[in-house]
Amino acid sequence: MKKKIKHHFEEPLFPWQRPKSKKEDPHALERLEKIMSNPSYQLVEENISFLQTDEARMIRLQLDYLKAESKMREHGIKHTIVVFGSTRIMEPETAHKKMKKIEKELQNSPHSKELLIALSKAESMVRKSVYYDEARKFGELVGKSGQGPSDCRVALMTGGGPGIMEAANRGAFDVGAKSIGLNIQLPHEQYPNPYITPDLCFKFHYFGIRKFHFLQRARALVIFPGGFGTMDELFEVLTLVQTKKTEEIPIILVGKEYWTRAIDFDFLVDEGVINENDIKIFGYVDHAVEAWEKILQWYDLRGKPLI
Repeated sequence: MKKKIKHHFEEPLFPWQRPKSKKEDPHALERLEKIMSNPSYQLVEENISFLQTDEARMIRLQLDYLKAESKMREHGIKHTIVVFGSTRIMEPETAHKKMKKIEKELQNSPHSKELLIALSKAESMVRKSVYYDEARKFGELVGKSGQGPSDCRVALMTGGGPGIMEAANRGAFDVGAKSIGLNIQLPHEQYPNPYITPDLCFKFHYFGIRKFHFLQRARALVIFPGGFGTMDELFEVLTLVQTKKTEEIPIILVGKEYWTRAIDFDFLVDEGVINENDIKIFGYVDHAVEAWEKILQWYDLRGKPLI
C-alpha cells in the first residue's frame, strides 16, 4: 500500500491562495473584506440582485423555459393534451353546498340584493359543475392512453390551478398517470392543485414562456367553459393556426351551449371579420368521451399517430 506523501509549506503553494499581509499593507485586509463582500464579487448564480435586473431579463427568460423543459425531457414526455377551463368551476358537491348556504342566508334576508345575485351565480355554478366531472373523465382517458401510466409519451397538461384544471389533473391521478401543471406567479397568493405530479408542477414568472410550453408539445387543445384566461389561450391558438404560424391540431370546445352564447363566431363570419373556413379550425362537443373520440378521429383521418 502506497504511503501518502506529506508536503510541508510555510505558505500556500500559490500566491493567490493567501491575502496580502498586514506587514505589506496595514489596510490590505480591510480593503479586501470590502471587495469580497460586494455583490459584484459574487458568483453570478448567487447574485440574486443582478439576476433580477432588466439587463439580466434574457437570462431569466431562458431559465424560465429551461427548468420545465429539462424536467419534461427527463420524464420522457414527447406530446401533451392541453386542457383549459375556469378556475371557478367546482365539483358538484361543493357547488351544491355553497348554493344551499346562500339559500339559508336568504331566509333571514329575503330581499337582500347581494344575496339574490350571489344565489343566481351559485345556481349557475351548480349547472356548470357537470364540467368538473367531464374534465375529470377526460383526464382519465388521457391517463389511460398509451401503454399504461408509466408511458409518458402523451401526457395531460393544464395550467395547474383549481377548477377545471384540477379536475383534469385529478382524472389522470385517479388512474395513476403522471400529469403536468404550468402554474404562474401572480401578485396574489395561489396554490397548485394537489393532483399534479410533483416533479412536473412548475411555476413560471413569464406568461409568454408558459404559453410557449403549452403549445410546444401539444397534440390537442380541449377547452372547457371559462373566462378571460381561458379565452386568452383559446384565441391565441386560433390565431396561430389561422395565420399558419403553428401546425393545425384538434381544438375542441366542451359545452356547445356555453360557447355559442359566450362567443358568436357566426356573427363574426357574417360581419366579414373572419372567413367561413376559420370556424372549421375548432369543433364543439358536450362530453369527455366525445372530445377524446374527436381527437382520435382527427389523427386517423390524417393518417398520423397520436402517440
